[in-house]
Amino acid sequence: MKLFAGIEAGGTKFVCAVGDGEGKILYRITIPTTTPDETIPKIIKFFKSIEDDIVAFGIGSFGPIDTHINSPTYGYITSTPKTAWVNYNLLGTIQNAFKVPTGFTTDVTTAAIGEYEWGAAQKLKHFIYMTVGTGIGAASIINSQVIPGIGHQEIGHMLIPHDKKRDPFPGICPYHHDCLEGLACGGAIKQRWKVPSALDLPADHPAWDLQADYLAAALMNCILTLTPERIVMGGGVMRQMHLFSKIHHKVLQKLNGYITESILVDHIDEYIVPPGLADRAGVVGAIALARKTFYEGNTSE
Repeated sequence: MKLFAGIEAGGTKFVCAVGDGEGKILYRITIPTTTPDETIPKIIKFFKSIEDDIVAFGIGSFGPIDTHINSPTYGYITSTPKTAWVNYNLLGTIQNAFKVPTGFTTDVTTAAIGEYEWGAAQKLKHFIYMTVGTGIGAASIINSQVIPGIGHQEIGHMLIPHDKKRDPFPGICPYHHDCLEGLACGGAIKQRWKVPSALDLPADHPAWDLQADYLAAALMNCILTLTPERIVMGGGVMRQMHLFSKIHHKVLQKLNGYITESILVDHIDEYIVPPGLADRAGVVGAIALARKTFYEGNTSE
């Protein structure tokens, strides 16, 4: 039996799993993201215990990362705010340890692949997956393919309207301060409202109206630019399920009748949706990437 290994390398934890390539996970472990010297040996130890049956790996990593296969730093984590991981060769480290084909892309892209294969985006050719958690990221699938370019998408760093009278919080992004991620990621919520976690805020807290407003502004830009068939929103912050209805309302408010398609106007609750795979999307998608890499010889997304 061929087994496929997936690594979802997140900013707070690495989720490592082995599956059959058909959506079933057989082995799984979660390892905290600390430093490469602490985290990577634990990952290698886990996979070494079942190495003989693994035919390919798929890696979805936090970033920014280098996804250009001909680049000398292909497979590296590059200018990340997590300083211990800056210019770290994640792909090369895994390939050197296991000597099997390995696909490499962003963590949000593997989540999108998982949702495309077995989740809320099945049978769709055009959709966006957005994650709102430690950071904010997105992947766009157009004609069933990840959009190529000079680098991976960084939707989390788009600039959105910031009414500083309503919200004087300066933002936490070390590069752009009050970009979308700087204003609306989980860390921004914690710092703005002085709470241990965004999930500690009650549903009637004013934080959620502000949060929905920022996310709706970003989604409006995505809808008008890419016209996706659906938007799937995951990540830790989106576990506050009441946030979806607020986002639905504010997206329609911001579009202001400009878009008339029925799926948006009459069925927006089916257009902007939570992941079908919940928190498994990223690692399941990494396994799907491993399968694709094995059968197609593709080592990039």
